[in-house]
This record gives sequence, structure tokens and C-alpha cells, in this order.
Amino acid sequence: MSKEVHYSDYLQLDKILNAQDMESLKHGVNAHDEMLFIIIHQSYELWFKQIIYEVDSITEIMGKPELNDKSSDLQTVVHRMNRIIVILKMLVNKIDILETMTPMDFLDFRDYLRPASGFQSWQFKIVEAKLGLKYEERYGQQYYISQLRDEQVKMIKTVETARTLLELVNGWLERFPLFDEQLYWKNYKASAAPVKGIHPFWNDYRNIYEQGLMEGEKQNASGLTEILSGDGSNNAGFSSKAKRTALFILLYRNFPLLHLPFLLLNNLVEIDEQLSTWRFRHVNMVQRMIGARTGTGGSTGKDYLKGALEKHYIFKDLLALNSFLADRRSLPVLSPELENKLRFG
Repeated sequence: MSKEVHYSDYLQLDKILNAQDMESLKHGVNAHDEMLFIIIHQSYELWFKQIIYEVDSITEIMGKPELNDKSSDLQTVVHRMNRIIVILKMLVNKIDILETMTPMDFLDFRDYLRPASGFQSWQFKIVEAKLGLKYEERYGQQYYISQLRDEQVKMIKTVETARTLLELVNGWLERFPLFDEQLYWKNYKASAAPVKGIHPFWNDYRNIYEQGLMEGEKQNASGLTEILSGDGSNNAGFSSKAKRTALFILLYRNFPLLHLPFLLLNNLVEIDEQLSTWRFRHVNMVQRMIGARTGTGGSTGKDYLKGALEKHYIFKDLLALNSFLADRRSLPVLSPELENKLRFG
């Protein structure tokens, strides 16, 4: 018979509840708010661990040679992405708790923390890398791993050699069969004169899109043409073929077969938005706490965080596709064969 499990033992509460070692007390100072500061950041790291756990499970599914969009696999991916989003929203809201600490409360113990810094959170860097943020796309590359221990740098470098979630989603979108199967298009009634290098459907769509542009939006037309005619890829983003599939999913998401793929893409954009919101709140909190002073780890404080906020969008290619959407009432009519496929699979 197995040993009975006790709540405290199962959660290892003796370790967790005794892991708050206040630096201020070591210097004979009782800085009351340091306890809050420690617990908030410990809980952040626990939730980063959970996000990594979820991302790993998602990449394992997305990395399968064949991913059946009608199977439970895609539902599992969307479900776990939803969980990541809820966790990120909670992490944003934790800043409300941290901001109950005033700047003077922080100064009671801040100097004892040097050179410790949130910039040394190797788990958060791993989260970003697993999602798809490449080293060459990072802001402040000179600081990126400068303050980490050797074993932490090794872990991050290992992660950076593996396929990211962005790359796996790109491959999944490229494998989407809608434009490779001639059966779906043999009865498609094109309305525009054919253009070499552009699928008849996309040629029709481009004309519809351009007709709906206002005078100040005409430059968008060249961006859409580049997506529709391109066959190259972007090492830091999605290929043209993947973008076309993603755009088609956004346009025709009401068809049952495209519902889960749409939710997947929408969740990626939401993950980016929540990470951006967290960075924005972090910038404001740092400015509120230390003003223009440097961070405890020696970074430029709010200036570094502002730079990361603007540059560290991972799924920006998906967000950019919203610039190329047309009114659903004017969309090209699909062939009966393709409509049947999208309705019933």
C-alpha cells in the first residue's frame, strides 16, 4: 500500500515557505516590503515555469510530421494557449500588488539587492526564445546574457538551437492544403484577368481589397502584393506562403474547418499582446519606483524596458495581416468543392 499523501508534503511547503530570505535583515534593517518583493518575484518564476511547461507540450504537438486539424491535437493546442494567456493576464495584474509598495518602501532595501535584477530571469528569456524571439531581433543584445551564470547561458543557448513555436506554426501553415489541391479550384469562377505568379483567388481578392482602400491607404496595396506573389521566407517571421494561409483563415474563419486554426492564430496575437502589456506595465512601474535611475543590475532602467517593449513583438507578422483584410460581404465566392471541404471536412 502506498504511503498517504499529506498536503504540506505534496507541495513541499517547508521549502517554499522558508525560501524568503530577506537581505535587509542581514544588514540589521527590517524593510517590511522586501517580503512582498520576494514573494511576488518567486511567484513570477513559478508561473514562468508553468508557461515553459505548456509551450513545450504545444511545440511537441505542433512538431508532429502530420497534424490533423480535425483531431483533438489542435483543440489541445488552443486550450493550452488559452491557459498561457490567462497566466500572462494574471502576471500583469500582479503589478497592482507590487505597486502597493511606495518608492520610499523600495529604497528601504533596494541597495542591498545589487547586482540582482529581473534582467537575470533566465526563465523569462527561455519563454521568449521558445516562442520565437530570435537573438538578432532582441533589443540590447549586449546585455542579453551578460549577467547570467554559465549554466543558465548554456540552457538558453540550447533552447535557441531548437525549433521555436513560431517556426512550427509557420510550417503548419505552409502545409495547409487549400491552395495545393487543384480539386478545390477547378470550378472557381475568377472575375479578374489572370496575373502570372498570383493564384486566381488571390488576384480577385487583391482587386477587391484595393477598391476598398481610402486615399491615404494606397501604400498597403504593395504590401499585399508582396505577400501574394512572394515565395521567400523571413528568418525572424512567417514565410509568404504561411502568411497567405493565415490571411485566408482570417477571412473565412466562420467555416467550421477554419474555426480552430483561427483560434490558434488569434491566441498567438493575444500572447504577444499580453507580453507587451506586461512590459508596458513594467516600464511604468520602474519609472514610478526609481525614476531615471539605473536598474539594480546596471541596465538603463526604463529606457531599456521601453526599447524591449517596442521591439520584442514575436508574432508581429500575424498582427500585420489585419492591414490586409476586406469586408466579408465582398469576399470572393469559393468553389462548391472548397466550400464543402470547409463546412464538413
